[in-house]
Formats: sequence, C-alpha cells, structure tokens
Amino acid sequence: MCIKQIFTLAAVALTVQANAESYQDMEPLRLEVPEMKAELVELPASPLTTNLNVADPWKPDFDFFKQKTNPGVKPYRFIDDVTFVGIPLFAAGWAIKGDKAMFRVNQKAEQGGKKNTQLLTDFKTGIDDYTQFFGPAMVVGLKLGGYEGRSDWPRLLASAGMSYAIMAGFVNGIKYSAKEMRPDGSTANSWPSGHTATAFVGASLLHKEYGLTRSPWWSVAGYGVATATGVMRVLNNRHWISDVMSGAGIGIMSTELGYALCDLMFKGKGLLRNDLVLDHEKPSFFSISMGVGLGGKELNFEDNGEEVGLKFRAATVVDAEGAYFFNKYVGVGGRLRVRAQSAKDFGDFTDYVSAEDMFAWESLMPHYQEHFPEDYLPGTTNDNLFQNEMTYFEKIGYASTSESGLEASAPVTNSYGTVKSDHLTEFTGSVGVYFNLPLGSHFSLGTKALIGRSITQELDIDGHAEGNVKDISYTMTLDNRPGMKDFLGDPSIKLNDLKYPNNTGEKWSDDWEYLTIGAKSSTSFGTGLSLTYRYKSNFSWRLFCDYDYTRKNFTATYDPFHFVQKGLTSGAGYLMDAALMTSTEEYSDGIGVDPREYTSRKHMNYVTLGLSFLVNL
Repeated sequence: MCIKQIFTLAAVALTVQANAESYQDMEPLRLEVPEMKAELVELPASPLTTNLNVADPWKPDFDFFKQKTNPGVKPYRFIDDVTFVGIPLFAAGWAIKGDKAMFRVNQKAEQGGKKNTQLLTDFKTGIDDYTQFFGPAMVVGLKLGGYEGRSDWPRLLASAGMSYAIMAGFVNGIKYSAKEMRPDGSTANSWPSGHTATAFVGASLLHKEYGLTRSPWWSVAGYGVATATGVMRVLNNRHWISDVMSGAGIGIMSTELGYALCDLMFKGKGLLRNDLVLDHEKPSFFSISMGVGLGGKELNFEDNGEEVGLKFRAATVVDAEGAYFFNKYVGVGGRLRVRAQSAKDFGDFTDYVSAEDMFAWESLMPHYQEHFPEDYLPGTTNDNLFQNEMTYFEKIGYASTSESGLEASAPVTNSYGTVKSDHLTEFTGSVGVYFNLPLGSHFSLGTKALIGRSITQELDIDGHAEGNVKDISYTMTLDNRPGMKDFLGDPSIKLNDLKYPNNTGEKWSDDWEYLTIGAKSSTSFGTGLSLTYRYKSNFSWRLFCDYDYTRKNFTATYDPFHFVQKGLTSGAGYLMDAALMTSTEEYSDGIGVDPREYTSRKHMNYVTLGLSFLVNL
C-alpha cells in the first residue's frame, strides 16, 4: 500500500471519530404537536358553489308577501337577460300573414252554420285551452312545494304580472286593429294568437325561474308544451300559422321585458339562486324548433291526358333535434320533423261535380230528347229538379247558396263533406353528420348532412248525402227491324213510356270517402345553414334555414258519385248508368260514376325557415 493511501484512511477515521463525540453532547429530538382548533372556513362564492346547496329541504313556501334574498346571488342589470329572439318570430308571422287558405270551417247548415262555409270538419280538441297554462302552473306548484327558483314570491308575482300585462296589451292591441278573420270564419281577431302568446309567456317563466337555475329540462318541457299549443291552434282551425308564429314571438318578448323591468325595480332584492354555469366546450345540444315550410305548394295529377290538382299553403314545421360533438367542429346526431301542410283549395277536384251531375237527371234529359218523342217526357230540360244552378260544393256548403229551391221531394235533400284531415302531414326521422364553426364566445355557424325516411299521413274528406229514392217508369222492347229508333246506340232496344223520375216513398243515405290523397314512404335527404347565439352557458337560440328533398309517389282517390245508386231503384239505376256513359263527352271517355284514381311521382323540394331553442349538453 502506498504512503498516499495510508494518509487518506487515517484522515477519514479521525473525522468520523470527531463527529461521533460531538453527537454525544446533543439533547434528544422532541416532536411538538401544534394545538388544533375546529373552525368553519367560508369559501368564496361562485355561481356553481352558490347553487350546490346540500341542505335544501323541500318545505312548503307560503310566504307570498315576505321578501327573502339569499347571500351571494348576483343581481341582474336592466335588460341583462333580454335576447330579442321574439322579434324575428313576430316578424316571420307578419311576413307570411297574407298566405291564407280560401276555405272556412264551420258547422253543418242544420246546426246553424253560415252559408259561406267551405269546409265541415269533425276535428276538435280542447287540450290547447289548458296547455296554455302549463308554464305558470308548474312554476306555482314548484314554488309552493318549497323548490326554490330564481325569485322569491313578491318578485316572482311582480315579474309574472308584468309579463302577462305586456303580452295582453300587445295581443289585444294588434288583434282589434288588424281584424284578421279566423280560419273558421267565427270572428275577425285571429292575428296574433292569444293562446300561443299566453303559452310562451308561461314557458318563459318556467325557463327563467327553474330552467336557468335548476335544470335545463324544465325549459325544454315549457317550450315543448308551448309549441304543441301553437300547433293545436292551427289544427283546430282557430288560427293560421302566421298567428301562431307572431303569438310565440310576443310571448317571449313580453316575458323578457317584464323581467327586465322588475330587475330594474327590485335590483338585488328577492333573488334566491344564481344561474347555472356549466363549462361546455363541445357544442352538443338538444333542441325544439318551430318553423314555416315553403315550397311544394302545388300537387298535380295526370291520367289519360286529364290533369287535376290542388294547392297548399305554407306548412307548419315542428322539430326535435339533437347532436353529440366529438370536438368543437364535428358531431353526429338526428332530427324528428313533423311537417303539416293544409290545402289552400281543392282545385280541379271540385270542377266535375255539379248539382245536375250529382244525380245525373239533367244528363239523362238531352239524350232522351234526342232519341224519343217529346210527348214521352212530361217536362223539358228547364224542368230541372234542382231549381238553382249550383255546384255540388255549393250544395254541401262550400259557397253561398239558397236551400229554398230544393224541393222536399228532391233526390238529394241534404249533403255535406266532412273533412277528417285537410293536411298532408309528413313525419320524417333523419340521422347524419353535424358541423360547427365558432365565430366567437357567443356566435357560431352550423350545417349538417342528413338522410332519413319520410312517412305521409293522407288528406281525407268524407262525403254524406241523403234524400228520396227515385224511380223511372218505362217499358223496354227488343226490335231488330232496320230503321227503328235505337237506345244508346243499340238498334235492338226500344224504350217506351218513359216517365219523369218520381218518388218511391223511401229514404236513402250514404257515407263514403269522397277524396283521399296520400303517398308511399320515401327516402329523404336534408341539409341546412344555421346561426346560433349562446346567451347562457347552457342555453342558445338558433335561426336556421333547412333544405330537404324527397321523391314521393302520390295517389289520389276521388269518388264524387258514390251515393248515386243509393237513391235509385235497380231499373232506374241501369238506365242512368247507360245514359251516363254516352250523354256527355266526359262520360263517353269512360269516367262514369266509378271512383277515379290518379297517381303522380313528384320531386319534392322543401325549404324551412325557423327558430330553435337549444339546451347545450
């Protein structure tokens, strides 16, 4: 071992020995435990922590006049929550106000209906008289149960009263200035819809009190029922779609103004809960929508060179739609759409039918006069059983006419049409890809590409007629001798002693399907462009323009003369059938009294403009 290594080991040994001796003089280490006191530390208030109240007992709240304010609730500024979304809704209703159907809906003549009635319908529901109050009923029920919402009782009652007062002023002021006739022809106060405005005030109350502070699904329920109320007003023939659109806009605007004024009056007093604040980076959503459907307003059929058709007015469109986004830009989802389009008029489906054609006596007379001496006919074509020349639809109440010209012995003493459905309604379910382009913290553009299946519910009009059974007295002989007068082109038949139709003393009545128009299910393709405004972290409003395309096979079954055989004896029926086939050009083409069926394959292009209420998920 070298001398250098020996000196190194010696130095290390001396150092360890010195350190060991120094530790012998140190005092033992003592661990002191600090005194701990139980103390409640209040965390800083935030929108989330303020609403996460663990001790939230459900006890009844009947303090209608006692003002309460919870600590940590942020006060609202004037028009802090106003979205102005009701303005485009009202304007949309105003814009399409001129698209009215030509017909009216009323009761039957014997029940005191007006003579200018054009449609008689059995469809009626009174549910919309109650659903308009769904929103306030839910708010009051939850509040009485002790389920705290945005406001205490004094502030809530003031906000609701202000909202309904503003709505009533707008609705009644416009109603009695515009004087728009209702679809049923009852009164001239149709635009805007008071039921719909009331329903949307209630929905907005539920949205502000509980949708914004408790759960967004309260808002979905409120606006969903309000939308259904508006649709029922249209189906009940009490309002046009323009009335409903404007009424919805007034309802939303009125509530936002009512709450804004109360926010100015009460300031921070009477507030119980903050708005929910949720961090949604992905634009996943669920929405309900109401819109106006444009395009596809005519439906024509052609068969053997004959063309018939009818016209429609703007459609009512209601949607439920949702999508899940993988990131800020791309997602997948689906849409359920109901598109109801009512007939504006029945066009050519009324052209064939006249009072004389309805029972064909007048059609028989020219042929009889051509082939038989006039002394066989006690009357002439001017001795018409129907004293008034009027169309069939006039007779059943589709236009103004007089019943005084119809004799009690007439073959048809009463007839009318019952409209089971004056709508072509399409139910479409679609799925596809959704795209989103953020334009900032509040606005974004969107589009989509959808494919789905469309099912059509048919338009349906039933007919009813009743009267006196008629008989035609005659004798018929066969004679093959040349030069003899023929009957209906057959030289072997000779008709003698032809008498004017007379009553048998029996009554007849008939109910049948007068007109049905429907379509087979088809594949639908859709896209659209939308502008979304997110005014809360979990709520948005969206303006959209959708385009949908489908190719449909339509079928129309038209049976105006179904009841004819009911009012004739078998002998008279044979004579009339034979005459009908030759007496006019139409009947010589083989139309006769049988039902007519038309088919048409149409490319349907639909454009929908509307507004959506979104819950961001």
